[in-house]
Amino acid sequence: MPQNNQTTRRRNTQTNEAAIAALGGKMPPQDIDAEESVLGALLVENDAMQEVVEILLPEHFYKDEHQRIYNAMMTLNTVNSGIDIITVCNELAHTGELEQVGGRAYIVDLTAKVASAANIIHHARIIFQKYLQRSLIGISSKIQRDAFDETVDVDDLLESAESDLFNLTQGSVKKDVQNITPVIDEAIRQMKESAKRKDSLSGTPSGFVAIDRVTSGWQAATLVIIAARPAMGKTAFVLSMARKMAINHKVPIALFSLEMSSVELVKRLLVGETEIKSDTIKSGRLTSEEWKIFDQRVENLNRAPIFIDDTPGLSVFDLRSKARILYKKHKIGCIIIDYLQLMTASAMRPGNRQEEVSMISRSLKGLAKELNIPVIALSQLNRAVEQRTGDGADGKRPQLADLRESGAIEQDADMVCFIHRPEYYHIMEDSKGRSTKGQALFIIAKHRSGGLEDINLRFQPELVRFEEGEALDLQTPSEQYGQGMTPQTFTSKIGATQEENYPDFTADNTDVLPY
Repeated sequence: MPQNNQTTRRRNTQTNEAAIAALGGKMPPQDIDAEESVLGALLVENDAMQEVVEILLPEHFYKDEHQRIYNAMMTLNTVNSGIDIITVCNELAHTGELEQVGGRAYIVDLTAKVASAANIIHHARIIFQKYLQRSLIGISSKIQRDAFDETVDVDDLLESAESDLFNLTQGSVKKDVQNITPVIDEAIRQMKESAKRKDSLSGTPSGFVAIDRVTSGWQAATLVIIAARPAMGKTAFVLSMARKMAINHKVPIALFSLEMSSVELVKRLLVGETEIKSDTIKSGRLTSEEWKIFDQRVENLNRAPIFIDDTPGLSVFDLRSKARILYKKHKIGCIIIDYLQLMTASAMRPGNRQEEVSMISRSLKGLAKELNIPVIALSQLNRAVEQRTGDGADGKRPQLADLRESGAIEQDADMVCFIHRPEYYHIMEDSKGRSTKGQALFIIAKHRSGGLEDINLRFQPELVRFEEGEALDLQTPSEQYGQGMTPQTFTSKIGATQEENYPDFTADNTDVLPY
């Protein structure tokens, strides 16, 4: 018997014992008739295995004998052997388990308990539901036992409980295969909805005209990674974006900051919105005129649907839980995380840091698909950028290989973008001799559903914010913004608010500042 099967069955037995103890000696949730029906149907109808294997694993069965029989069937299915009384008995005899399951007579009896495989999927789902119930009882029993144990650290207890529940929920998410016809209908419906929108975007507006021109807005169910070296302005960029999205477009934003406190973030938002210098805001020494401007424009932020969580060392499990609550209560349209490498996945028991980062990025992609909204995560780049040599602004240009700690980030992300400011490296001219002072490149290096492009932005250090930049490489406004469009007309078109998409936020737009 393979070692992993022995471990699984031993764990399953321990879980059942814990469940029985938790129920005061009662039998845990089970349906032996359904188990016998499924196994008997598989012996009668060989083709049914392809459907059942998508739902059930051996440990989902309650009886140990049924686990062994189903495991033998899975082995036969893996090597494309037929499943019937003879082949199953031979496989069990080969592993030395035939007598442990009741011998050949028990296998034959299973076929006598089912007439057809017509209801096999329904019975398989019953078995899986009973397994989930037993698992929850076992987990709660373990939590209760450890909670009474004074030697168990509370943080370890919480982490263990978090891990067990996370693993159970991950394993219980099942999605049936769909016929293409209803998917086409949904795609056409979305196309028609996009055509009705005043801004001509198919996704959530970023607040930056040139970026939306390339991306058509941040698309639903996508993971977007925005990476840069320290001091490039990653946080300044996403705060500029969040402010534009929430104020100009009324998109509810969830901002998870693992690096800066909520007060620091709000001060930065105030600087960007009031256009009063950062040092002045920090010192609080505003002139009477500045106070008038401050009081007027701070109301834009007061009405903005921005939700901030500054929990340090946030685990991806906690983030998913909080995001679900925010989505349910406030219908958030985008999640921003600052930044990925400060998150933990300790509840998932990673083997090393690279594996941990891989788990985090994979979970964030899963969250984007689950809530069907864009998830934007900031990421650090490694020091290879500084170590590269080369002439001009492109000498320190970031690359996909510079993503820090894990190649899985690049793999899981639907988009990978970089922020690059040559001026930071004292590179004052680009390859065409143009000044790089105040210039920043938003580099789209990976884009699953669109093209790759460099987008020029302006960085205003005194206001710690990014704004639209002039086109450096495109010759005409039509080439940059679209045929027949100018920066002004495109901004006017894309600046429409999103009351139809976010009906909970329909505040008067008269005080909303333009880009």
